[in-house]
Amino acid sequence: MQKQSAETLAQGLGWFSIALGAAELAAPRAMSRALGMEDRAGLIQAYGLREIATGIGILASDQPKPWVWGRVAGDALDMATLATGLADGKRGAVGAAMGGVAAMAALDWYCANQLGEAREARPMRDYSNRTGFPDTPEHMRGQAARDATILSPLL
Repeated sequence: MQKQSAETLAQGLGWFSIALGAAELAAPRAMSRALGMEDRAGLIQAYGLREIATGIGILASDQPKPWVWGRVAGDALDMATLATGLADGKRGAVGAAMGGVAAMAALDWYCANQLGEAREARPMRDYSNRTGFPDTPEHMRGQAARDATILSPLL
C-alpha cells in the first residue's frame, strides 16, 4: 500500500471513530440494551469519548500512526468488555458485536502497519552541518561582540 492510500484509510478511520463515538455518547442506553448489557451505559459513553478523541487525533495530526495504534488498543478494550457479556450468557448480540470489533481491529492494525512503512520510507534529514548559532563563532567573538549593547534590567 502506498503512503497516500494508508493516510486516506487513516482519515476514514478517524471519521468513523468520530461517528461511532457520537453514537455512543448520544444513545448509550440503546446500545447497551441492544448488546444485552444494560448496566454498561456509562461505560459506553466513556468509550464514546475515547473514540471521538482518537478520531480527532487521527484527523488533526501530521503523524496519525500513534492515534491509529490507539484505535487498536481501544478495540482490545472493547473486546474485553464484550467478553464479559459472553460470560453472562448473552451470546447473540455480543457475539455479533465482537465480530464487528474484530474486523475493525484488523483494519486498524493493517492501517497502523502501513502508516509505519510509509513513514520509514522517507529519508531522514541531515542536520550534522548545523551549529545552532546565527553566525560563525569567529564573527561572534569579533567586532560584533564588542559592539553589542547590553541592557541592564535596572534601567
